[in-house]
Amino acid sequence: MGFPLQQVNNQNTNPWRVDFPALNNAGKPVAFMDSAASAQKPQAVLASMDDVARSHYANIHRGLYDFSQKTTSAYEAARHTVAAFIKAQSDNEIIFTRNTTEAINLVAQCWGRSHLQAGDEILITEMEHHANIVPWVMIAEATGAVVKYIPVLDDGRLDITAIDSLVTDKTKLFACTHISNAIGVVNDVHALILKIKAANSNVVTLIDASQSIVHRAIDVQASGADFIVFTGHKLYGPSGIGVLWGHEDLLNTMPPYQGGGDMIETVSLKSGITYKQAPARFEAGTPAILETIGLAAAIDYVSAIGMDAIAAHEQTLYSYMRKRADEIDGLTFYGDVSGEEKAPILSFTADWAHVSDIATILDQCGVAVRSGHHCAMPLMERFGIDGTVRASLGLYSTQGDVDQFINALHKAYKLLG
Repeated sequence: MGFPLQQVNNQNTNPWRVDFPALNNAGKPVAFMDSAASAQKPQAVLASMDDVARSHYANIHRGLYDFSQKTTSAYEAARHTVAAFIKAQSDNEIIFTRNTTEAINLVAQCWGRSHLQAGDEILITEMEHHANIVPWVMIAEATGAVVKYIPVLDDGRLDITAIDSLVTDKTKLFACTHISNAIGVVNDVHALILKIKAANSNVVTLIDASQSIVHRAIDVQASGADFIVFTGHKLYGPSGIGVLWGHEDLLNTMPPYQGGGDMIETVSLKSGITYKQAPARFEAGTPAILETIGLAAAIDYVSAIGMDAIAAHEQTLYSYMRKRADEIDGLTFYGDVSGEEKAPILSFTADWAHVSDIATILDQCGVAVRSGHHCAMPLMERFGIDGTVRASLGLYSTQGDVDQFINALHKAYKLLG
């Protein structure tokens, strides 16, 4: 049974909210504040996938018949849409994966196994999502390489001064998140890459843009990175689709990740197997066809709004949310920085209740937040906590959502404090 809430207006103050069916068909005000985990989907994305499924669905790259040709064109058009969105030099630099996790594993296995050896060093940070930790630990165990970590300061920012002692002539790869999914701190990844490459110009760099791709424009050419990864389901697209961007010449030095159909040039029991160039060599088997097309529709959707407009809207709401959160006694905020160093993610604990109990009461009040370690257990360990409550905003968020969230926090404090 939910608690009565002060009436809030969740639609009229946001011109984009009406585009998201799930937020308008719930039968009650829903403050969806878990966009950092996975975002809601606009009607344009749902319609794009439905249209292909209803009108001309077929497998791609294989059929000469009309359905296959139309679906193949839509799939490859999606690759072009992604390339243009992140300013890649070529469509061939875009590899479609299941998600960010698979994209990182692809680099770890394909690049890592052919370039790392015993004694080499992999540099990551204490704030990484498990998806940008576990694959590197696994490949280090397989090759004899060593994983090192840039520490996190008390305010949630990286200790940049530690880089001077961490980067050596043995450092082969640097992997870092652009925005922490757990606490919303924004890393200046371009400056980090410049600093690391100044110490060792041969270091290959990978940036996890899963959180940043939805909040700001990404220019892969200007980033200085060698690889950039992100996922579709946080970018208002479907699940099951992610992206690996890499320099085309670098991708073509890497052996395939998986074997199967569509990634080969020839297969002969006598003379062996030859592989296609990127991107095909990394896309074995039937891909997530509808989801890829849905991702392109999501990119078209946010591009029509404008990434600057989205960022301005979210930052205005975040500032309001952070200010109102001070109404609640006993909260400790993590990654509590401001300006360009902060994404619209509020992460906190309370001295009067466990984070899961708070999240449960918020849910009863129609507020969806995440509680726990957010797949960032080393970061939680750094702060000496088990987890936080995380409230994250999206382009569909409204001041009414924030008011509903704060009202619910007051209820939680009254019941648990």
